[in-house]
Amino acid sequence: MTETRTSLKALYKKNEQETLKDFFKFLRFESISSEEEYKEPVLACAKWLKNYISNIGFKTELWETAGHPIIFASNLSAGPDKPILLIYNHYDVQPVDPLELWESPPFEPTIKNGEIVARGAQDNKGQCFYVLQALKLLLERDGTLPVNIKLCIEGEEETGSEALSKILPTKKTDLAADYLAIVDLGIPKMEKPALTLGVRGIVTFDLTVQGSNTDLHSGQHGGVTYNPIHALVEILAKLRDKDGAITIPEFYDDVLPLKPEERSQITLDFDLQDYKTTFGATPSGGEKKYNPNERAWTRPTLEINGISGGYTGKGFKTVIPAKASAKLSCRLVPAQDPYKIAQLVCNHIRSLAPDGIDIEIAIRPGVGSAVRSDVNSKIIQAFSKAYKDVFQIETGYIFQGGSIPIIQELAEASGASVALLGLGLPGDKIHAPNEHFGIERIEKGSLIIARALELLSG
Repeated sequence: MTETRTSLKALYKKNEQETLKDFFKFLRFESISSEEEYKEPVLACAKWLKNYISNIGFKTELWETAGHPIIFASNLSAGPDKPILLIYNHYDVQPVDPLELWESPPFEPTIKNGEIVARGAQDNKGQCFYVLQALKLLLERDGTLPVNIKLCIEGEEETGSEALSKILPTKKTDLAADYLAIVDLGIPKMEKPALTLGVRGIVTFDLTVQGSNTDLHSGQHGGVTYNPIHALVEILAKLRDKDGAITIPEFYDDVLPLKPEERSQITLDFDLQDYKTTFGATPSGGEKKYNPNERAWTRPTLEINGISGGYTGKGFKTVIPAKASAKLSCRLVPAQDPYKIAQLVCNHIRSLAPDGIDIEIAIRPGVGSAVRSDVNSKIIQAFSKAYKDVFQIETGYIFQGGSIPIIQELAEASGASVALLGLGLPGDKIHAPNEHFGIERIEKGSLIIARALELLSG
């Protein structure tokens, strides 16, 4: 193990400057999947990545879709007696707004205190890139890979993975694997490495309330017509009670408590001061009777992600708007059916409409179920040992509150058992200005992936 790690580390150090140069090229692509005007940069990013993976030594394909393309690549040089590991990443990124809060241009990577600052630096280009470096290192050192590898790198994770979801039924043979690694997660601290054993499911909504067919003068109509903004905030305020519990009937019916063996596998310890320091926030939301980590990892939630309506310019406009709208999301736990929950949410919100207010609520693409991994599976144990070998620290296990909607569908299409892993840190500012990822983590990630492949081969 020590000899293997030493040889790979030496090879990484030899190639590090070239690696960073290539990574910066990857980061410069403005691959924002949610905005139509970035369609060409997204496609250019996919083509560059396909070519990069081909040059490593993989057979590559660009799967065309109605949306952004998917990169599929394979290297089966380990032979039929070795298992197949399918690795998932994504090359698309979030929008950069608000641009004025960036300390450097979001698509011009900058190194600051050992951290690479750029949109996508962590989520998910950084994590994708260290996977590719691991494969490159092993092929350069050994001329082959310890296990057979397939890569699935999509361009719509940030918008719900609709294209990948639609194409999966036709690609089951291509994707068939023994194991599936989702490399898009994180660890609590560098001094506290951990594998993720579960993530929450998700369903999101667009909500619109309407009171009239045009904006109205608030002097003539104030106190007469029902203001849609008032209606919206009243409806939203009724979705939680004073203790933070969600008030939608039957919402919690399928929520199961943690089993004793699940609780024993993870640590729910929560560092209050670290949270306040990192995020400038107090963990006072949600169901008050649960520990913050228990709320984030094992309990469902309903959040308001955005509200709009009326005049919001710098001046003032005395108007009662015709419409007001909100974006909502539910994070869900195992046994909760996202489509059942979606219907409960829609029905309850419609029932809260005041007289004179019409409600429209639509479920957005990107619905996904919660996922749990088996701590005793071979892939979890291989990555756990790989983390320990590289960090030289005992590896723990955690759940995480985020969602990757495509995981369950991808696991079913490939027939593989799942591992959820990554080297993201809570303070990396993903989806926010000044997103960053440490140079040290590119090296460590490469070594972890390479070591895990060696362990899987055994």
